[in-house]
Amino acid sequence: MTKTVHVGIITVMIAILFVAACFAGCTSQAPSTTPVATPAAAAATTAAPASTQAAQPTLVIATTTSLYDTGLLDYLQPMFEKQYNTKLKITSQGTGKAIELAKKGDADVLLVHSPSQELAFMNSGNGINRRSFASNSFMIVGPANDPAGIKGMTPENAFKTLYLKGMNKTAGVAFVSRGDGSGTHSAEQKIWTNDKYNYTTQIQKSGNWYVEAGKGMGETLQMASEKGAYALTDEGTYLAYKKDLNLAPIITDGASLLNIYSVMTVYNDKQPVDKIQSANNFVNFLIDPATQTAIGSYGVDKYGKALFIPMSVSVPTATAGWVGDHTTQATDLKPAVVTTTAAATATTAAPAATATAAK
Repeated sequence: MTKTVHVGIITVMIAILFVAACFAGCTSQAPSTTPVATPAAAAATTAAPASTQAAQPTLVIATTTSLYDTGLLDYLQPMFEKQYNTKLKITSQGTGKAIELAKKGDADVLLVHSPSQELAFMNSGNGINRRSFASNSFMIVGPANDPAGIKGMTPENAFKTLYLKGMNKTAGVAFVSRGDGSGTHSAEQKIWTNDKYNYTTQIQKSGNWYVEAGKGMGETLQMASEKGAYALTDEGTYLAYKKDLNLAPIITDGASLLNIYSVMTVYNDKQPVDKIQSANNFVNFLIDPATQTAIGSYGVDKYGKALFIPMSVSVPTATAGWVGDHTTQATDLKPAVVTTTAAATATTAAPAATATAAK
């Protein structure tokens, strides 16, 4: 009897174990072939695109406000980024400030329009592969009724008239200067120098007629418009802002109104070679025939004329050295022998002396 009970108990236990095993097999999931993402793995997956983006080369372009205000760089940027898989970071200010930024090593490419300052920058060993890629003209704009009566004059005679009438407090005669060390400000100072005026002692702070804006070209034009004053501007920025201004072109002809745009690779001994090569790519991009064609058509649909004349269309006649090479590929990775300070000063001063002689 006892033996029979023991056997029965054992049989029941085996049956229970068998049922439990079957139940476990039915309710357990088979291992998934797709790995389950842990929080750490999910974070790594999310971070992957950022890592890829960070690996994309970046170039910092220090440029003048006139190129920024016209929208030309916004127009060209996606073309370059697609062609070279390189991200552009563009910072705009007056030429003088852009050059200082480049000298500090905070930019990879310098894109400005002040030949004398550019030549000094190159002679100091801070730049290589200077190439001129476009030009347009400066112009003197002012109220359409021209209260100073300067229409038809040379730029030099116009400035002299503005000075004399401004100092005599002639009604409606005022001039708004960039006053920021920009390429436009530099061009203005050259015209005063051609007139035999000492800009620092005779023009600056000479009276209420002469206002230093200390701002970019677009803002300077807006200020001149609000004051009913005259201003010196590049043609491209004027056309870009024209519809919002009460200003008309008064003087558009004269050798001293030539405006040349050049680009150069920034150099310092800490700059990696691959960064210099990437900067050279941008220089070559601007003088490439396809880009030159794009520059030549920019603005036609919106303003009725191109804002810039590419070097492939017309190379302006200018003081020696002002127009840089515009056809040779940029390949230099470091400067040639740097000239002495005296030679650099002579090179910088030469354009002004030539301009005076040509007057």
